[in-house]
Amino acid sequence: FILQGFTTLQIFIFEVILLMFLITMAGNLLVIIAASTDPALHTPMYYFLQNLAFIEICFTLSIVPRMLVDLLLERKVISFFACALQLYLVLSLITAECFLLGAMAYDRYVAICQPLHYASRMNRRVCLHLVVACWVAGIPPALGLTGWLFSYPFCGPREIDHFFCDATPVLALACSDTHLFQYLLFITTDIIIFLPFILTVASYIQIIHTIVQMPSAERRLKAFLTCLAHLVVVTLFYCTTGLVHLKPKSSVMVHSRKLVALSYTVVTPMLNPIIYSLRNKEIKHALRKVLGSK
Repeated sequence: FILQGFTTLQIFIFEVILLMFLITMAGNLLVIIAASTDPALHTPMYYFLQNLAFIEICFTLSIVPRMLVDLLLERKVISFFACALQLYLVLSLITAECFLLGAMAYDRYVAICQPLHYASRMNRRVCLHLVVACWVAGIPPALGLTGWLFSYPFCGPREIDHFFCDATPVLALACSDTHLFQYLLFITTDIIIFLPFILTVASYIQIIHTIVQMPSAERRLKAFLTCLAHLVVVTLFYCTTGLVHLKPKSSVMVHSRKLVALSYTVVTPMLNPIIYSLRNKEIKHALRKVLGSK
């Protein structure tokens, strides 16, 4: 296949994406190291945050290095196997992130709405099972959809109108009837996106109800701030990833797919560690210790 990618301002785009890639890697690695080394951060919330940072690193590595190389080359060829592997990684990691964000919302719900039961409800064993379930949840749909898609015969110029192997642009090159695949892709995407989204919304409805009933303004503000970073990250995720995958054939998406995809493949992974660290004194303190700052 040939990835068309970006055809204008390639050097400028390369420089910007390279800078963002380095910030993404450094930011997420620092979050993982800080949460691992500081005993004060050995809590469920930071355990989930470590896994989120690791997902972002894997997701970024599956797309961005290849894109950076392609921006410097005239012929952006990707092999059949490499394209299939990239699609599998993208689908499985996006699914894992969806469910992990839902698990993080549940963690905040238990912490704020049932604080007396938090230690027992969110013990180490439960957190481990939740994280393993999030990682495993992405494997069957990614494996099934990727295997099915790449079993189709491909014809024509084999030019993918994207900067990575996403399902919809690759599907456009298939020579046979793909209506059943498109239908099942839509159903699978809806399930993957809406199940964690419904869990997140239900959790925050209960959280808001509990916060409103708190007697003091100081307690209400403190409880809200513990959820603020997660809320921003969830909003960013669903406004970019969900927008592309829930409306893959809309006329707006066809023309702006690359820009929206760029936001969730490069911008969001870079912003997530910044968002979680911005107003978090515990992470700031842990990062200072990691970086050797007094």
